[in-house]
Amino acid sequence: MSRALSPLEQLIRAEVRAQRPRLMIATVAAIGVTCGAALLLGLSGWFITAAALAGLAGPAVAHAFNYMIPSALIRLLAIVRTGSRYVERVAGHEAALQGLGRLRPRLYARLAEGRGAIKTLAAGEASSRLIEDVDAIQTRFIRLSAPWALGAGLMVSAAMAALAHVASAVALVIGAAALVLGSRWIAERWVRPAAADRQAAQGQLKARLAELEAAVPELKAWSLEGWATAEVARVADAADASAVTLARRAGYLMSWAGAVTGLTMVGAVGLPLMLSAVPPATPLIAVAALATAAGMEAALALVVALRDAGAARAATARLEPLMGEAVAGRMQTPAGTALRLFADRPEVPAGARVRLSGPSGIGKTTLIEQLMGLRTGAEGQMSAGGLDPARSDVDVRGLFTYAAQEVSLLDGTVAQNLRLADPKAPEARLWEVLEEAALAERVAASPKGLDMPVGPGGAFLSGGERRRLTLARAYLRTAPWLVLDEPTEGLDARTEQQVLHRLKARLERTGQGLVLITHRPAGVDLCDRVLEVVERPADAAASPLAVCELGQAFRSQDAQLRD
Repeated sequence: MSRALSPLEQLIRAEVRAQRPRLMIATVAAIGVTCGAALLLGLSGWFITAAALAGLAGPAVAHAFNYMIPSALIRLLAIVRTGSRYVERVAGHEAALQGLGRLRPRLYARLAEGRGAIKTLAAGEASSRLIEDVDAIQTRFIRLSAPWALGAGLMVSAAMAALAHVASAVALVIGAAALVLGSRWIAERWVRPAAADRQAAQGQLKARLAELEAAVPELKAWSLEGWATAEVARVADAADASAVTLARRAGYLMSWAGAVTGLTMVGAVGLPLMLSAVPPATPLIAVAALATAAGMEAALALVVALRDAGAARAATARLEPLMGEAVAGRMQTPAGTALRLFADRPEVPAGARVRLSGPSGIGKTTLIEQLMGLRTGAEGQMSAGGLDPARSDVDVRGLFTYAAQEVSLLDGTVAQNLRLADPKAPEARLWEVLEEAALAERVAASPKGLDMPVGPGGAFLSGGERRRLTLARAYLRTAPWLVLDEPTEGLDARTEQQVLHRLKARLERTGQGLVLITHRPAGVDLCDRVLEVVERPADAAASPLAVCELGQAFRSQDAQLRD
C-alpha cells in the first residue's frame, strides 16, 4: 500500500509536473553531456595514442595517418558537450527557480493559515525555513536528470571500453555499481544526518540573531552587550561546527568515489592485458581507459546528487511539520455572523459590543484568537457564524478584523501598512481611518504624508503611534466584527479619549460588532455586555470558563468620552 503524500510533497510534485517540459529538456541535454564526454574522451585517447605511434613509426606512416577526420570529430564532440552543458544548466536551473518561485509563496500561504507548527517558531527560525530550507529543495529539480544521464553515459562508455575487451566493459559496470551503491550507503549513514544538523544549526543561529536584535535596547540598558556577543559566538560556533562535520562527511563520499574510480580504471586496463592471448592494440587500451573515466564521471554526477539530496531531504523533513494536514474538499465559510464564545453561554448577536473580562494571564487573547481561527483549540467549544472555528475545514476569518495587543508593522510606508487590510483602498479611505484612529494629524504633518516610512517594526513611530496605526488598519477592513485587544494601551489620557470617542461614533455609524479586551476603565463604557473569564477548578476539564454575563453592570461611570 502506497504512503499518502504529505501536503508539502504534494506541492513539490505539483511544481515538478508544472516544470516537466523544462526538466525534459534538461534531461536530454544531460544525456548529451555524458554521451558527448564519453565519446570525446574515448576518441581523444585513441587519436592521441594512434597519432603518437604513427609518429614513432616514421615519416611515411605519419604522413599516411588521417589527422583531419578524428580532429574534426573531437572538435564537434567538444562543441556538443559544451552546448549540452549550457542547455542543461539553463533549463534545469530555470525549472528549479520557476518551481521554487511558485512553491515559496504557496508554502508561506500554508504557514500563514496557522494550522501547522508555525506558531511555535521564532521569527528567525521561520525565515530560515522559508529561505534556506526551500532553497535546498531545488536539488529535487536540478538532479532529476542524473539517473538518466548516468544510464546513457554508462552505456556509451561501456560500449567503447568493450572495443579493447569485454572485460573492460564489465569492470566499468561493476565499478559504477559499486560507486553508486556505496555512495548511497555513505550518504544515508553519514551525509544526510550531518545535513539535517547543518540546516537545524543555521535555523537556530538565525532565530537567536533575530531575538537578540529585537532586544538591543534592553541589552544596552543592562550593559549586556558582551553577553550578547558571546551568545552569538556560541551559536555561530555550533553552526560552523555542523558545517565542518558536513564537509568532512561529504569528503568521505568523494574519497570513496575517487578510490573506486581508480580501481575501476586499473581493472579496465589490466584485465584485457591479463585475459587476452594477444594484447589489444595500444590505442584501444587508451580508449578503454578514458571511456572508463568518462563512465565513472557520469556515475560521479549521481554521487553528487546523492550528496546534495541529503540536504534536500533534511529540508523537506523540517518543512513538513509546518504544513499541517491537507484539507479534503472545500473550506466552509459562515453564512451568519452570531458568535458563541463558550459552549454553555447564549450566542452573541451581530452588532453587539462585548467586553471580555478577567485577570491578566487567564487566556483572554488565546480565547479570541481561537474564535477567529488564528490558534488551534478544542472542537465543540465555540462557534462563529454557526461554524466551529476549531475545525480544519472551516475558515471564519472573514467575519473579523483584528487589532492585536502585540503591534506588528512592516518596514514600509504608512500607506503600505494600512493596505495590508485592503490592498485596493483609495487614499481618501486611508485618511478616513487615520482620522478615526486619531493619527491623521501626525501623518499629515510629515512631508511625505501617506508615504511616510515607519521603519523596521515601526521604529520611526512612538509606541502610541504604532498602536493607533494598527487600529486604523483594523478599521480599514470591512467585517461584521471588530476585535480589539488593549487598543488604548500606551496612550495618554487625552489621546485615549479621542480614540474611544471616535470608535464609539464609528460603531454607531456602521453597526459593526465589537469584541474588546481591556483592563482600562475608559473602554468599558463602549460595551453593552461582559463575559468574565476565570480559571476552571482543578478537577474540571479544559479552561477557561465563562461564569457570568452582566450586561451594563460593569459600565464605568467616570469614563466621559469627548473629543
